Amino acid sequence: MAAWTAARDVRIPPLAPGMRIGLYGGSFNPPHAAHRAVSLLALKRLRLDKVWWLVTPGNPLKDNGRLPPLGVRLAQARAIANHPALVPTGLEAGLGTRYSFDTVAALVARFPQVHFVWLMGADNLASFHRWQRWRDIAARVPICVVDRQGCTFPAMAAPAALALAPWRREEHEAARLAGMKPPAWLFLHGLKSPLSSTQLRAKRDNSAALSPS
Repeated sequence: MAAWTAARDVRIPPLAPGMRIGLYGGSFNPPHAAHRAVSLLALKRLRLDKVWWLVTPGNPLKDNGRLPPLGVRLAQARAIANHPALVPTGLEAGLGTRYSFDTVAALVARFPQVHFVWLMGADNLASFHRWQRWRDIAARVPICVVDRQGCTFPAMAAPAALALAPWRREEHEAARLAGMKPPAWLFLHGLKSPLSSTQLRAKRDNSAALSPS
């Protein structure tokens, strides 16, 4: 699998005025079936046209020393996504943005007639208050939080959820979220997969440690 990143990988994917696009950011190390399930659930319930997987060059909140090259993770993400509406992209490398706020701000400013929605798992909501300018992300795009097993209560008790509580919308309004003026967010149930990249990395590392040299 190629480790280099092609120029097309870091370009902004095709889009048009009026489109409803979910932005799903992460290291995708590795990408897995739950990423796909989250995306397909949001695609259906929010009535999105596309979900862009923003495969980050490096997560500022994590140790990136062992992070596989962007080109490798993009190739893996495309293999997992395997759907015309799910679009893995390295556009953050092309924009030169490191923080999610900078990416959101750049896209909203450049494409004001596109309806962007930020997608995140409930585990990320639990740590959202640690993100750079997280309140400004919420002020620029609606947010959809997708439930994850074992994350519901910690996420809803987290500082960001409490701070944004006045702008929480009901789940039955999901189909209208993309067109809502931010701040607006909702908590979406229905995902069954317990998979996480952290668990898969740990399993991979344990297998490598037990393998005979």
